[in-house]
Amino acid sequence: MRIAPARQAAFHILDCVEGGHAFAVDLLQGRDTEAMKEADRRLATELVMGTLRWRGELDYQLERLSGKALRYFDPEVATILRLGIYQIRFLEKIPKSAVVNEAVELTKAARKRSAAGLVNAVLRKCQPAKWHAIKSVAGKPGAELVAAARRSFPAWMFERWEQAYGKGAADSLALAGLTVPPTTLRVVRGEREEVRQQLAREGIQTAFGKYSTQALRVLSGNTLSSDTFRDGDVVIQDEASQLVASLVAPQAGQRILDLCAAPGIKAHQLAVALGEGTLVAGDLSARRLRTMKRLLSGRIPASIRLHRVRLDASRELPFAGCFDRILVDVPCSGTGTLARNPEIKWRLKPQDLARFSELQRRILQNALPLLAAGGRLVYSTCSLEPEENEQVVERVLREAEGCRPLSAAELSSEFPGLAALFDSRGYFRTRPDLHAMDGFFAAVISRVARSQVAAAA
Repeated sequence: MRIAPARQAAFHILDCVEGGHAFAVDLLQGRDTEAMKEADRRLATELVMGTLRWRGELDYQLERLSGKALRYFDPEVATILRLGIYQIRFLEKIPKSAVVNEAVELTKAARKRSAAGLVNAVLRKCQPAKWHAIKSVAGKPGAELVAAARRSFPAWMFERWEQAYGKGAADSLALAGLTVPPTTLRVVRGEREEVRQQLAREGIQTAFGKYSTQALRVLSGNTLSSDTFRDGDVVIQDEASQLVASLVAPQAGQRILDLCAAPGIKAHQLAVALGEGTLVAGDLSARRLRTMKRLLSGRIPASIRLHRVRLDASRELPFAGCFDRILVDVPCSGTGTLARNPEIKWRLKPQDLARFSELQRRILQNALPLLAAGGRLVYSTCSLEPEENEQVVERVLREAEGCRPLSAAELSSEFPGLAALFDSRGYFRTRPDLHAMDGFFAAVISRVARSQVAAAA
């Protein structure tokens, strides 16, 4: 029996992801997947991302249906069963018989022929979940759906969210992490309304972002196939990411440092906003710097002096002068992006947060001395965890002479459209469940000008 290309691709991608070798988003954009028919590519994406998002619930159902602990199954067999259970329970339009038969064939093709009978038996016992039937009249998620959402996250992670945000918010975050995140565009050239109409003529329906004046949220249509995208009039960038870069607020003629810049989406936004001046984009990864070079080629204004530098930001930085603006978008756990990168939650361990926090502290400490008097530094993460966010900022600023975080009042005055996103301490925060965008944190730090220091003395 021939295995459908979408299921075959989904199995190979999931198998690779489970081995910790790559991220699903990257593999779904690989040559093999791109060569598939559009319908097959969409189904492969649904199978891969859905299986990863709901993996905890799928493992629960796998153990319940088989009567065996997860560790009993070879990794390849577990992946095939998760993929099958996801299709049966979540994708009602796919015939169960096709799912079962192709799962058996996948098992044989994976050289696990001895497990074919078990795969067949488990999947034949599996029944559709009927999720639409377990929602309340008000449209709120029912208890069974909430329980399944909780099971789809590591217990330690969900418990942290309960402690930090409360039980109801933790449930809300878990449910948001299981939904398909919106595709959001940043308008690079032209008026936003004109670009929106241009996309509509190409069959792509969009709506304005709620906060970013450059954001268009895609409602339907394939952006990647449009001339508007290929011509560079828009780029794909989450709205929260756009807002973080906007907090840098570059002024023409300034020197800007983007310290952890690759792959370059925010660097591009900074360059366009700067118009003319100097932008230094640094990153540790040579491969990601090459990707940035390719992505930014021909897209940076000619009046920008762009320097790409390979550096380790956790060590002393190789710059003699100071910068007017610095963006420190540090490596982090990524818990604010779990709907977009669901495998993170299964790779991340509680002890990783302390490791990230220490790295982030060193990077911020190294960046602050490069900030010019009167300048601005934006520290940001796409994490929901306090250890990576306010705790890093407050720890570093206790020892940083002449630097202070801008207050909520100051930032709300400068960015009135974002006032609702600044907390009482002036920290910028977004949450997937509240704002329909990735979860980001940012602190805006200023170095006091020498004239202010003298006046205070």
